[in-house]
Amino acid sequence: MKLTSTLSLLITLLFLGGCTQSEKMEEKEFKIPYEKFTLDNGLEVVLHEDHSDPIVAVATLMHVGSNREKPGRTGFAHFFEHMSFNDSENVPRGANRKLIPEWGGSRNGGTWSDGTIYYEVVPKDAFDKILWIDSDRFGYMINTVTEDALEAEKQVVKNEKRQRVDNAPYGYTDEIIRKNLYPEGHPYSWTVIGSLPDLQAATLDDVKEFYEQYYGAGNATLVIAGDIDPEETKKKVQQWFGEIRKGPEVEKPKPQPVTLSETKSLYFEDEFAKLPEIRMVYPTVEDYHEDMYALNVLGQLLSGSKKAPLYQVIVEERKLAPNVSTYQSSNEVAGEFVFRVRANANTDLDTVKLAIEEGLTRFEENGIDEKDLKRIKAELETNLYQGISTVLNKAFQLVTDNEFGGDPSYITKTAKLTQAVTSEDVMRVYNEYIKGRNYVMTSFVPAGQLDLTVSGSEEAEVFVEEIVADVAAENVTRGEVAEYEKTPSKFDRSEPDFGELPLLKSPEVWSAYLDNGMQVFGIENNELPLVYFDIVIKGGHYHDPIDKSGTAALLADMMTEGTATKTPAELEEAIGLLGASINVYAGTEELTISASCLARNFDETFDLVKEVLLEPRWDEKEFDRLKQSLLTRLKGREASPTSVASTVFNKLIYGDDHIMGYSTFGTIESVENITLQDLKDYYAANLSPAVASFHVAGNLTQEEVVNELSKLNWSSIDVEIVSYPDPALNNAGNLYFIDFPGAKQSVIYIGQLAMSGMNPEYNELTYANEKLGGGSSGQLFQTLRIEKGYTYGAYAYIPQRTVIAPFTATTSVRANATLPSLEIMSDMIANYAENFTEEDVEVTKTKILKANTRAFESLGAKLNMLHEMTKFGKRPEFMELEQEELTSMTLEDYKRLINQYMDESKMIYLVVGDGATQLEEVKKLGMGDPILLDIKGNILTQ
Repeated sequence: MKLTSTLSLLITLLFLGGCTQSEKMEEKEFKIPYEKFTLDNGLEVVLHEDHSDPIVAVATLMHVGSNREKPGRTGFAHFFEHMSFNDSENVPRGANRKLIPEWGGSRNGGTWSDGTIYYEVVPKDAFDKILWIDSDRFGYMINTVTEDALEAEKQVVKNEKRQRVDNAPYGYTDEIIRKNLYPEGHPYSWTVIGSLPDLQAATLDDVKEFYEQYYGAGNATLVIAGDIDPEETKKKVQQWFGEIRKGPEVEKPKPQPVTLSETKSLYFEDEFAKLPEIRMVYPTVEDYHEDMYALNVLGQLLSGSKKAPLYQVIVEERKLAPNVSTYQSSNEVAGEFVFRVRANANTDLDTVKLAIEEGLTRFEENGIDEKDLKRIKAELETNLYQGISTVLNKAFQLVTDNEFGGDPSYITKTAKLTQAVTSEDVMRVYNEYIKGRNYVMTSFVPAGQLDLTVSGSEEAEVFVEEIVADVAAENVTRGEVAEYEKTPSKFDRSEPDFGELPLLKSPEVWSAYLDNGMQVFGIENNELPLVYFDIVIKGGHYHDPIDKSGTAALLADMMTEGTATKTPAELEEAIGLLGASINVYAGTEELTISASCLARNFDETFDLVKEVLLEPRWDEKEFDRLKQSLLTRLKGREASPTSVASTVFNKLIYGDDHIMGYSTFGTIESVENITLQDLKDYYAANLSPAVASFHVAGNLTQEEVVNELSKLNWSSIDVEIVSYPDPALNNAGNLYFIDFPGAKQSVIYIGQLAMSGMNPEYNELTYANEKLGGGSSGQLFQTLRIEKGYTYGAYAYIPQRTVIAPFTATTSVRANATLPSLEIMSDMIANYAENFTEEDVEVTKTKILKANTRAFESLGAKLNMLHEMTKFGKRPEFMELEQEELTSMTLEDYKRLINQYMDESKMIYLVVGDGATQLEEVKKLGMGDPILLDIKGNILTQ
């Protein structure tokens, strides 16, 4: 739930100058200043100056998405995005993915139906370097593409599709809907990621043709936001981007809305799904269409609250599903209005369809409550501020609105148009686009449960990849670097030097203690009129009884379902009208009540938090509904190989007698045991200010916060802190396998128990892991994805907990690369200490020191800093102290920690994949026959 307060600060804009001059934007109460100019090659550039943190964000949006593709070459825009990161004329091969993290930055890209975006955030000293690398990717990559690199990247993209679509429950839904909602040849009639045969058929000529047509400077917007000098930045942009070719004129797509001559009902028997799901999709309007704003409000009115008619019928009355969603989804040339219900296990989807129709009839009969409309509009202001709370978010907003809306400040118009929506507008769009209109409906049901599909549905056609046991056909490398004549330039396009290294400066922290013993920590930040705060209570899942694991999670859900004086609907409405959000969740070691709001609404929001904390409703009806919802969620997790692998790995690491061996959500069996009285008992025994801390970051002073907290009448009780002995390493050196029939990928987990976050050497161990598993520059990622093309990603980490936590290396690889991936990971970990060099020590230091400049940018990041202080007893300047710790580490320190806590011979290996094709392969690893487990981690009799 994320609800926001009334719109009282609409952004007002004042534009100066014409299209050939710089446009300078200012406003009276809300500042997002920008300056826009256009280079001679047609590249539109928007600058935003923000000196809050010594960082810079760069975003380049190309006006080309999957809607520009040709039939038979679907997925090409997304594939080209991948190719763009690999090599360019003046930047070493692979530098984009490797060097940017080593500079302390982050980077990525994304493709959707209408566009492709590339973005980076780096410390200020790497600004020149990011302009060098980004401009070279944009304008100087095409000559470096080789056949070998093309084939290698095909495997990466195919692995992404396997992971996100083929190996995921309900993964084919988008493909089925697009094929049937849009006529053949319509630019939205295929998916963004495309089909595997089309991806495999892509040629080098296709890549060059696509680049020549769409990757010119005249078809893009560049936004630079952050700690910059605008006049200096203009010169730098001219140098690095000014020589990029303009490219041919690319016509802006015109709206292509669709109409359906009949309703289409299709079904798909999903071998991964555990729950039936229905979707009903109506064709509507494109982005920036005036009706889009009323359709957005309609989606919220139909299902977005406990008073909404679809929620009342489907969830409250019929108890068919834990939730229902309705929403408008607009793209550049067309839009869709979606109804989606993932039902409880064994629920007939005919019944769900009838319930949707009943809810819509109720909506028509009852009309719109003006208070609901006010609540929904109230979301706008807080969302507006939260949406631009970081320099990267500001860059995203500016670049998107400039390229698609023709105006970097279009967010202002969006606010005004949403605020202007009336009840009459909502009923008008409902009658025009939904009532009595044709739609596409899909029924996705678990294998063997075709009786649950909507009556009269026809089987949907989907291409399903056949699992091939032989890896040789897809075992490719990136080959030799291309030979070509460099594109001439007036400037030296070699790598520039770093600028002056920005110094890390931790935010100033204030602290206080309340009379009831609760600690209070805060950071005042006045950039935006927002406040984030929470109450963190020690315990969480760790205090669950093992046979009733999930108690804390269920209690957290229960605490937002009304209070002693408010029904669930009344509480939700009160939060929404304030423009606030209040959530309660149980983590592994704490239960947290978190909230955010506009600063002016802090007192009233905190009053509601007090009610949630001190006056639980204990409604038996709500408990039964939430318990069923959790059981449904747990059943759904059984459909995900990744969820299964994660859950079982923890069980193998910690064992049956340790609570950390169980998911925070519990198991189906443990949740079945939980009663409402168990929640009351947990609440009475564990919620006390004696084990709680309050954290706040935002536009409030210490005095304002403490004055409000002084009204909190929360009495302290003694809480028994649960403890478990460290688990024995009984499973060390074992290889386990879980059969997931038909899996297109294998999920791999490798690890051993390492140390607690309280251990004085915890930070050093995370530094030691950085070269192996630290993001896209880590060896696992560089080898398994970049070099081999086996996976979409591979990482290693050590969670920071007060209890002992494992070192974990994990990836999802294409099924027929399971054995070679295991061999690579095993060898890499076993020889990691021996191969660690002095150069690795220096790279690690630089990477972490520079990344720390981005550590405190957002209010959420500042709140996390306070969490780390209270949970682990750290001082406010702990980041500076840890940097000193990092710089003092020697090569011998790294090797010692790796040998002690990342000992491959003591590690557990777990593979979740297709047994028919991969079990025999895994046996060749040399660890003996795998121990076979079911999806709950129980040993199977062989």
